[in-house]
Amino acid sequence: MSTCPAPTVDAAVRVEHLTRVYETGQNRVNALAGIDADFTRGTFTAVMGPSGSGKSTLLQNAAGLDRPTSGRVVVGGVDLSPLSETRLTELRRTRIGFVFQAFNLIGALTVEENIVLPLRLAGVRPDRAWLNRVIERVGLTDRLRHRPAALSGGQQQRVAIARALATRPEVIFCDEPTGALDTGTAAEVLTLLRAVVDEHGMTVVMVTHDPVAASYADRVLVLADGRIVADLPQLGAARIAEHLASLDRRVAR
Repeated sequence: MSTCPAPTVDAAVRVEHLTRVYETGQNRVNALAGIDADFTRGTFTAVMGPSGSGKSTLLQNAAGLDRPTSGRVVVGGVDLSPLSETRLTELRRTRIGFVFQAFNLIGALTVEENIVLPLRLAGVRPDRAWLNRVIERVGLTDRLRHRPAALSGGQQQRVAIARALATRPEVIFCDEPTGALDTGTAAEVLTLLRAVVDEHGMTVVMVTHDPVAASYADRVLVLADGRIVADLPQLGAARIAEHLASLDRRVAR
């Protein structure tokens, strides 16, 4: 059951009493059934749960990609609820970073052009010193003039992470960022996300089904039926897997 924690002053993202209902014909699906959660600055949170638990819906609503049926989302002190679509788009471009399973790079652009695209769309002049730090940290200095097709899957995901970092966002939302990668490459990407938090003080919220991926996070939120059923400190991959297996058994009953 979702708890209602005391608001965290240093929350990069706060969701309050969040519900999302989808109606198709006679069917009514409560994808989110009243979620309260804070995501503190400089932390890495993994969001897990069975298929249909609401984890991707939570990410989409918290990131301003979808609007909740009720409740509110606050990002960097800005309440998303009253924002127009235009203002919401502007906020996503400058205050929120995204990394998805599909890398979502533009094939006609170079690596560097892909990285700075959110800044150009927002009409913001790139901070060259920051970009150089980001590009060096993700290991792309010698790939800037390449196009995505010339890169491996892991390198393309590094471009996506660099693009997410380019605007120095309040939070980076990741939806199954290692789902299309082999085990070794996935570990490299997760290590990079961990470093983004530890070295740059960024806030990362990652949806994943993989206990190993979740073991890189500081905290694991587990959802079921649109509610938070567990808010766990880092337990390690084996304990996370045990907890999820136990949840699956309860759901099966």
